[in-house]
Amino acid sequence: MRARTALEALTRHPLSFLRSRWPWRSLAYLLSSAVLGVTVAVVAVSISFLGFVPLMVAAGLAAAALVVPSVARFERWRLRLVDRTPLASAPDRLWREVGLALVSLLVLWWIDLVVVCFTIGGPVVLILSPAVQPVEADGALAAALTASVAGSLLLPVAAYALSVWAGARGAMIRALLAPREADLAEVLRSRARLVDGFETERRRIERDLHDGAQQRLVALSMRLGLIQLDVPPDAPIVAQLAQAQEEARRALAELRELIRGVHPQVLSDRGLAAAVRDVAGRSPVPVDVNVSLPRRLPEPVEVAAYYVVSEALANIAKHSRAVRARIHGRLVDDVLVMEIHDDGVGGADPAGGTGLTGLADRVAVADGRLSLSSPTGGPTTIRVEIPCA
Repeated sequence: MRARTALEALTRHPLSFLRSRWPWRSLAYLLSSAVLGVTVAVVAVSISFLGFVPLMVAAGLAAAALVVPSVARFERWRLRLVDRTPLASAPDRLWREVGLALVSLLVLWWIDLVVVCFTIGGPVVLILSPAVQPVEADGALAAALTASVAGSLLLPVAAYALSVWAGARGAMIRALLAPREADLAEVLRSRARLVDGFETERRRIERDLHDGAQQRLVALSMRLGLIQLDVPPDAPIVAQLAQAQEEARRALAELRELIRGVHPQVLSDRGLAAAVRDVAGRSPVPVDVNVSLPRRLPEPVEVAAYYVVSEALANIAKHSRAVRARIHGRLVDDVLVMEIHDDGVGGADPAGGTGLTGLADRVAVADGRLSLSSPTGGPTTIRVEIPCA
């Protein structure tokens, strides 16, 4: 499972972390604080030129009113470098942004640059020792080369130091901008209750349809067949009875399809891989299925993943104009990873009423996440990651 934040990335294997983009993202995050430093310098110098204290105070207040929203937007934008988790808006957003702007402009920006100077500047100076130090004296060249080697060995340490501060700073920014954890926890609990209530109602509807309406239609079809046996073959009513029996048969087929859509029996009996192959086989768009799972997964995980696949294939058939689709599923480090890909026209928008937002909520309740890549012109890829521990 991919790390969502720089702090999560630090817990991975050292070689995996150092080969990743997180050290570079952390460096870019901290270097971008120079924008805040330039802003402070420009505003301070401009106000100092006014000379008249009341005018300077008024200009300072006006500058603050203009700068605060811009600083907050800038912090939200660059937070994605070290924290990929979407940032929710708090009810008291204005006061949080004011506090963030003050902390960023007065304290954090120069700390960021100091951290970069010490963690990067020190190893770089050591590496360049043979070029910047005179080596005429005996042993000076050897000392310079030793310092250069030491600087090279310190670069991985610098990568960790940068990521630690960048991750901690990102966590502080999130704490300043996001709602309280208690509020978020209550939102998650409420959403979980809604999904659980939906699942309970879905099972009741499935049971009622299976045990009630379906059995009545089966009995009606059989009854019509028996009546046909008692009627002379040349009677005018025979054709009407045959037509009625055919309508009953079609209604029974549609009802079975509806029950299968509510919750397919194959999902309960044979698991997610078989259910995905079943729904893909009924898709009007040809689908290549490559789902290999070593064991049965927890029921909430299977249900959430199945409905993502089912809704994605329905959207592909309705909107994508795709020629072919592909479904790939694996269990990676006890995390289910499902990808649904199509070669259609792209442009899928969760706000466009395609049900993707609801699917993302369902996946989030299972402590997973759903990501969408659908540029205009295609292709479209939906990726789902759900922990199974």
